[in-house]
Amino acid sequence: MKLYSIREFAEKLGVSVSTLRSWDREGKLVPLRTPTNKRRYTEDMFYQALGIGKRKETKKTVIYARVSSAGQKPDLENQLRFLKEFAAGKGLTIDEIFVDIGSALNDRRKNFQRMCGAVTRGEIETVIVAHKDRLVRFGFDFLEDLFARFGCEILVVNKAEDMSPAQELAEDLISIVRHFATKLYGSRTYRARKLTKAVREELAGATDDPTKEPAAES
Repeated sequence: MKLYSIREFAEKLGVSVSTLRSWDREGKLVPLRTPTNKRRYTEDMFYQALGIGKRKETKKTVIYARVSSAGQKPDLENQLRFLKEFAAGKGLTIDEIFVDIGSALNDRRKNFQRMCGAVTRGEIETVIVAHKDRLVRFGFDFLEDLFARFGCEILVVNKAEDMSPAQELAEDLISIVRHFATKLYGSRTYRARKLTKAVREELAGATDDPTKEPAAES
């Protein structure tokens, strides 16, 4: 069983060390004690503490929007306008907006991480997104289940499985190829650059005309 120090547990929970000490004194969350009288916390105490520390005010409804590159900022503005109009039509008040510019394959996006932190602290009730892949390219069901465990619903406005632009899908594929090419050949090798360039050029032709059939092999 993993045990957390008071500082580790405070960081995990998103509260101050003094708050944990106060809860201990008040009997709200009494930690274990080591032979040297140090406080130690368990994983079960984490979920108990989420209930104790739940904010008294109404939990937030937020918007999350994302595009893959700075060149898509007009698309980002359209996305935000669409989501705000949708929320207004449902009578929902938006408390906060999270925006990222980056690939859906990158789970270290700054505001995506901030939002996930707020969800796990029990601060968010609803996350509104235009499409599933605005959050993640893969693993949406896992994320949806995880958020639900903290009392948060992901509201997907358009439930189509794949509504992302072909160019963004191509950029994600290039990111995957680049990652494995550098693992195989090293980041500065000619072979890695050549492979990435070849894939980029091939995809450029495909995304120019998504309906175009690939050339038959001779």
